[in-house]
Amino acid sequence: MKAAIRVEALKLSHSLVTVIATLALVGGMFALLGGITAGIAGGNEELIAQAGPAASLDWDGLLAGAAQITAVTAVLGFGIVLAWIFGREFTDGTITGLFALPISRSRIALAKLTVYAIWATLVSIALVLSVFILGLLFGYGAPDNATWAGLGRLWVLAVFSAGIAIPVAWITTLTRSLLAAVGATIALVVVAQVGALMGAGGWMPLAAPGLWAMSEGTAVTLVQLFLTVAVALTFAVLACLAWTRLQLDR
Repeated sequence: MKAAIRVEALKLSHSLVTVIATLALVGGMFALLGGITAGIAGGNEELIAQAGPAASLDWDGLLAGAAQITAVTAVLGFGIVLAWIFGREFTDGTITGLFALPISRSRIALAKLTVYAIWATLVSIALVLSVFILGLLFGYGAPDNATWAGLGRLWVLAVFSAGIAIPVAWITTLTRSLLAAVGATIALVVVAQVGALMGAGGWMPLAAPGLWAMSEGTAVTLVQLFLTVAVALTFAVLACLAWTRLQLDR
């Protein structure tokens, strides 16, 4: 198992997709928040109206904007990388070689998910650090306890977003198509947004982490957050089972 994890880690670290996704998530957060804050500071009335709580030029506003951005972009970024992790074996034709390895395909899938989880956790830390640095650059001062708590919620939101994207691994395996996987990633974001607009609130596992972070933990219960974890774990198991049942004649 350790060897499989090392191999998957090498694949991920040498992938241009991973580099681009990491830069897009972390750099994109920095650029978007910086642009929004500059526009608000410049008195852009339309932007101020659309920003809502993020229009406040302090830590609270910065964290509100970061949560809004993360709730959408993190799932997209994580989903695309996960699609590549599982889909490259089919597009590159390396899947046939995996049948000859002295390790079960379910363990290979588990190794892929383990490496993905480690990468997503590190990216989530980098994302929070970018927000922290941006707040200092804007002169918001040293964070107080409430701000540290907000930064912690932002990290949890990013990690949960990585979990929300796990169904992509299962869909990629079933369809053996990167296009289907990317489409599934977009669908996850759309379903989450529609569910939130329809008032499903915390009972929509795909939307619960974002609502929890943006409401400072008041709009979603721990039970509702657990449903998100349950969904992620369920699809992780389904992805491993799907790899167990892979056949060469498809």
